[in-house]
Amino acid sequence: MSRIITNVPSLIAQRTLQNQNIALATSLERLSTGLRINRGADDPAGLIASESLRSEKIAISTAISNAERAEQVVNVAEGGLQEISSMLIELQGLVGASANESGLSQEEKDANQLQIDSILQTIDRIANMTSFKGTKLLNGNFDYTTSGINESQLSEVTINAAKLPTSSGAYMTVNLDVVQSAQTGSVFLSTGSAFDVSGQAYTIEITGNLGTQQFTFASNTSQSDIIDAINQFKDVTGVSATQDTTDTAMVNLRATTYGSTQFVSAKYLDGNQDNLIYDEGRANAANEKKDYGRDATLLINGTQATTDGLTARVSSEGLDVEITIDTSINSDGQTSSFYVTGGGATFSLAPNVNLAGKVSIGIETVTTGNLGTSTLGYISSLKSGGTNNLVTGDIEQAKLVVDESVKQVASLRGRLGSFQANTVGSTIRNLGVTFENTAAAEGQIRETDFAAETANLTRSQILVQAATQVLSIANLQPQNVLALLG
Repeated sequence: MSRIITNVPSLIAQRTLQNQNIALATSLERLSTGLRINRGADDPAGLIASESLRSEKIAISTAISNAERAEQVVNVAEGGLQEISSMLIELQGLVGASANESGLSQEEKDANQLQIDSILQTIDRIANMTSFKGTKLLNGNFDYTTSGINESQLSEVTINAAKLPTSSGAYMTVNLDVVQSAQTGSVFLSTGSAFDVSGQAYTIEITGNLGTQQFTFASNTSQSDIIDAINQFKDVTGVSATQDTTDTAMVNLRATTYGSTQFVSAKYLDGNQDNLIYDEGRANAANEKKDYGRDATLLINGTQATTDGLTARVSSEGLDVEITIDTSINSDGQTSSFYVTGGGATFSLAPNVNLAGKVSIGIETVTTGNLGTSTLGYISSLKSGGTNNLVTGDIEQAKLVVDESVKQVASLRGRLGSFQANTVGSTIRNLGVTFENTAAAEGQIRETDFAAETANLTRSQILVQAATQVLSIANLQPQNVLALLG
């Protein structure tokens, strides 16, 4: 080289050294931060993808926290219900003991009634005190609100869950259609010429779901006396008797409740009497006939419900409702509707905040004025002075009310347990796996591969040293021109 103004080898060495220093600084930064992408220039596409995954991780983590909070709320509610259930079982024992009228003194009955009063007060206190962070759980705060229910058509309506739109004032319409009516089991007993044989008595065994009773009627016993005798034991047998509207010479024996599991049976026990017992079509049934009822076929919002007699239930993602229809609409083609306007305990268990990611469950009130049914009565009626108190009230009815209350609380605990195990628990486990996979994907894109980056660091260090040495040599080359000057 004979020029000294422009030292091209030095310029090349300087550029190379600068590039190697940048590569060395990049390696040092990645190793010190643990991230391959520290700024958009490192990998624009990778930065976009990793930021999206980071956002998803935060959303998933929040959803897991929400699900865990929902589980805590259910745990608190379950604790209160467990204690109420224990007291209701104790209540059952007190009612059963008080039914032993001849074996108890008046003082003992009064003492049992005092215990019942105390239990009822405690149930109300627990229902009004069980709360989570100041929000009461068992006083109806999380029960669903409805409007437009025609009580003459729908005797019982229980909303277990309903996913309502999030907009203000939104509601859900519930439409019920009776496709096929429910029926009771039915057997007919002829009280015409069959009972006109002088000097002959007839023994008939009548059986229903509740039990069996035998009746012996003398010849020429009037139809009204036969009906009265059978009806006196309908609480024992589950079978009632009325005069047949089609053939007034026959007595219609029907099960007192509707459904395919409810039956009525009549059997003649004194030999053969072919013209005494008839089936529903009024055909001769010889000496014995048994007939089962039928469950109603109902549609709720277009979905065929699972039915038991007059009670129907639909359980889906958006609506879980149980409805008992009144006999006034128990005929084909009848309809009824109402609205779910709000309420329920709603939790967001998904990363996305929308209706699809929310779940709701109703927690109905368990105060003494609500445990029971409008038909049987409520357990508040067992208090002193109530219609079903142990001293002067109807103990048999009290037992039915308490039994129904026990079932209601057990059913609520079962629903909450199912929600906790199958909805919340499964969601937490699923979100945990999703979080792991999302974190792995984000780490794969964003984080430093230390093995590869360490190799890059070593290479960059060597190249920087080499470039520095080469630059030193390149800067000395112009001195060779001095040899030409002599």
